[in-house]
Amino acid sequence: MSKMNYKCLVLDHDDTTVNSTPYIHYPAFLKILEILRPEKSYTMEEFLLKNFSPGFLSFYVNELGFTKEELEQESMIWRSFVADIIPPFFPGIGELIKRQKEAGGFVCVVSHSFPEYIRRDYESANVPLPDLIYGWDSDRSKCKPSPWPLQEIMRITGCKPEEILMVDDLMPGLEMARSCGVKFAACGWGYDIQPIHEYMSMNADFVLKEVSDLEKLLFSGEEFCVR
Repeated sequence: MSKMNYKCLVLDHDDTTVNSTPYIHYPAFLKILEILRPEKSYTMEEFLLKNFSPGFLSFYVNELGFTKEELEQESMIWRSFVADIIPPFFPGIGELIKRQKEAGGFVCVVSHSFPEYIRRDYESANVPLPDLIYGWDSDRSKCKPSPWPLQEIMRITGCKPEEILMVDDLMPGLEMARSCGVKFAACGWGYDIQPIHEYMSMNADFVLKEVSDLEKLLFSGEEFCVR
């Protein structure tokens, strides 16, 4: 049985576990622009930076000026892409999740994706389902960066903050982890965008360039960090 440095691994989903932006989110965004703001254009890197800061909702409302009705239309377009396309897991992530669970640890997901699609992605890749999933549900006040998902994970699993590692590629995960005293590892294998890397290098506990770096952090005899 593998030695675990963290009893509970908490994973984001999009661009952390599955490679979803090039397959789902950016193509969906282009379709949204085509319908709602045809005069606008953004590269995938610009789109990722907007998602990082100020965040997609602020970007849609304050920069693109989407109305409530347009936000509902945007959600319908996005959901149609998510429903039709299953994004691939990053190589090595599935095996790492299996190893964590075989060692007796917990694997939980806190994401802005819908729980039903998170389960579908895991099942399609033949990866063990997470013990707990907290996604984008009707009560948005409980979604990250709210501390509520991590607080529930600690309550249900009995894990202490020092026994948990949060892995995410964006600021909401970092903010949630900080609010609960949980260690945060920035995922860098989904994309390489310098402003995001610089921010995470200054603020995350660990900056991981490859999935193999996360494996070392979870199971090696000493803490591992790449900045």
